[in-house]
This record gives sequence, structure tokens and C-alpha cells, in this order.
Amino acid sequence: MTIQIRTVTGKAIKPYVMDLARLRIDIFRDYPYLYEGSLDYEERYLIPYLRSPDTVMVLALDGDRVVGAASGMPLEIETAEVKRPFLQAGIPVEEVFYFGESLLYKPYRGRGIGHRFFDEREKHARSSGAYRKAAFFAVQRPEDHPLRPEGYRSLDDFWKKRGYVPRPDLMTTFEWLDVGDTRETGKPMMFWMKDIL
Repeated sequence: MTIQIRTVTGKAIKPYVMDLARLRIDIFRDYPYLYEGSLDYEERYLIPYLRSPDTVMVLALDGDRVVGAASGMPLEIETAEVKRPFLQAGIPVEEVFYFGESLLYKPYRGRGIGHRFFDEREKHARSSGAYRKAAFFAVQRPEDHPLRPEGYRSLDDFWKKRGYVPRPDLMTTFEWLDVGDTRETGKPMMFWMKDIL
């Protein structure tokens, strides 16, 4: 099968918001996120991507079907929870391009698409000349988490090979409903960062 990679920015993202919402629900349901999402919440969450011409979404298409997507936006338009660790560390948020989700259905993994997601977002962030760093975060689950699948491998090595460095000094907390739970709980999120200029 031939996968097409398409990059869209700003308001051109709008036709793909629901595709990204479905991907987030489908893929984040798995470990380590264990996210029990809803389309209503997802649609509201994704609205900021339509507010700036600097936002980006990199799509993986199998024919007309969106089978993967990776997003990014200027950190300065992200939520207070996302910006807070940078502000506290004295890192200028206007110099950081924030990478949101990077999602791909399992049958399409192992074909270099994840690398393309990073390549295209980094290229987009560099193109303005305004962003010196790229950053994203990942949920931190304990090694002995009861829902950790046998043989689970984190993406840490992939991210390190891409030049990203874990930043335990840059942490935030997000709340969501885990699969099977009845109330939302806070999850620690650690940032990874790379110099791109």
C-alpha cells in the first residue's frame, strides 16, 4: 500500500479535526495513555489549531482515509498547563514550537512514517525562523503499572535518536479518565526538547 504524507496549516486543518479526534481516542486508549476520550471533548481540544497560521498537521493518508497524524503549534498559544514549566524555567515560550500528538494506526507502523511526522513538523517550525526549540511531552507511568503490557517498549530510544533530550526539570500534570476508571486523575507529563535553530 502507498501512504501519502500531506502537511496542512492553520485553517486548512479544519476538515481534518474529526479525523484527528478519532485517532486520539483510538490510539490513546492503549498503554501508556489509557485514555477514555469523547469526541465532544476532542473537538473542543483541537479548536486552537485553527486559530494560528503557524499551526501544522502532518497527515498520513491511505487513499482518502487518515491513518495517522502529527500536530504542532507555537507554544505561546498553548494552555497554561503546557506553558507553565517553560515560564518557570525562564525559557521564552515564543521561541518554542510545541509538538502535540503523533499518532499512527498499528498496521502502518515500522515504515518510517513516524520519522516523517517529526521531519515535517521540524521543517515547518524552522521555516518561520522564530522557533529555536521543539518540545513535546509524554506521560510518565510507573514501571510496575498493572496495565503495562508484557514486552512494552517506550518510544524513548526513538526520540533520543531524533536528538530530543528528556527534561525531568520540565514537568506538568494533566487530568483525564483512564479506561475503566470512574473519575479523572492527574498524570505527570515530562517534556522532551531539541534545539532546531
